[in-house]
Amino acid sequence: MTQSNIPVGLYKLSQSERLDAITGYANLNQNDIQALNRGLTMEQADSMIENVIGRYTLPLGLGTNFLINGQEFVVPMVVEEPSIVAAVSYAAKLISAGGGFKTSSSEPLMIGQVQLLDLTDLVEATAKINAAEAELLAVANQFHPTIQKLGGGAKGIECRFLPDTPAGPMLIVHLLYDCRDAMGANAVNTAVEAIAPLLEQITSGRVNLRILSNLTDRRTARAEGLVPVDQLARPGVNGEHVAQAIFEAWAFAAADPYRAATHNKGIMNGIDAVALATGNDWRALEAGAHAYAARNGCYTSLTDWSVITLDDGNYLKGVLDMPLSVGTVGGATKAHPTARVSMKILGNPHARTLAEIMAAAGLAQNLAALRALATEGIQTGHMRLHARQVALAAGASADQVQRIADILVSENNIREERAKALIEQGFQNKTKL
Repeated sequence: MTQSNIPVGLYKLSQSERLDAITGYANLNQNDIQALNRGLTMEQADSMIENVIGRYTLPLGLGTNFLINGQEFVVPMVVEEPSIVAAVSYAAKLISAGGGFKTSSSEPLMIGQVQLLDLTDLVEATAKINAAEAELLAVANQFHPTIQKLGGGAKGIECRFLPDTPAGPMLIVHLLYDCRDAMGANAVNTAVEAIAPLLEQITSGRVNLRILSNLTDRRTARAEGLVPVDQLARPGVNGEHVAQAIFEAWAFAAADPYRAATHNKGIMNGIDAVALATGNDWRALEAGAHAYAARNGCYTSLTDWSVITLDDGNYLKGVLDMPLSVGTVGGATKAHPTARVSMKILGNPHARTLAEIMAAAGLAQNLAALRALATEGIQTGHMRLHARQVALAAGASADQVQRIADILVSENNIREERAKALIEQGFQNKTKL
């Protein structure tokens, strides 16, 4: 196991002390530290998207206690919602007590789709395409030589019938493309556009769309973890009861799409935060995740939870297996200075490792949410952390925020009106709250 020098109880440190700790842990230099403090310059922002007028910043925090395949990770997370970083860190600690996360991933195969129409015989057209597979792959591999040198590129052709659509019968050709460490959207789109004229020639059909699919069910990551049941105990409630309550809460999501939507949103709270921190396309991940959750005809949970008995005791077991198409080269991952620092904190992993880290974050976030829901309810801890946002929204200064938040929590009255009254009271008394 790798030993980190990130101190226990990072949340108890000041912001500058946390920065010092991560500087030592990840061997950050002055440029890295500047990127964390400043983020994008206006010039960099203007080069990334169109019509730039400013920069919109979000907090970057650190998920701690992640033991993944025997290695410790500190996980950068960009998110605005209170309680996510704290919850994921606590849940990761619970899973570490059971040996940590065990993760794996598939080869990074993306799917490019070509829509063929005006065909008289879908079966005959499919046979012609299959016979020309080698030629199609050769055309697709005329581009992106670097990916091919690394062992990637176009790997296969598959055909799918859509015999009854509102626009009539269609044949959809899938190009399977190994993207290596790239997310791969540009490479896949270039490849399917290249093979489109040849498909028309082979089939005498008409091509309409040529585009990648974000349902990346050939590019998946898996994380699983065990929590010793006794670690789940709370004052007045034994661990067995909490484990059973978590299992029952998961079963609700497994059976009901209304619950599953919120359940899976919680999983993506963790995954999207890591995606944002590392400059990955969180919208593509969301699309793939929710489509995958409905792949069997009914929207359901992305995770599986169970209570199991092993030789050394009882455990709560969680598994998350889902599409995760992420990249570590190109795009915002390289263009955004803070994303580069986040990757450095993670040890500059390959794309498959990054996907596995994200899966671990998603599983941990799900555990934290289920545990809270099955015990004190989701609002207790969330509102305690939300109180600081309420104080800020009410106009509290930096040195007033925590004091006001503490008062709001103690009164169980976490409302902006009360925060404003406390601020006004402080000014009237000419003292700092």
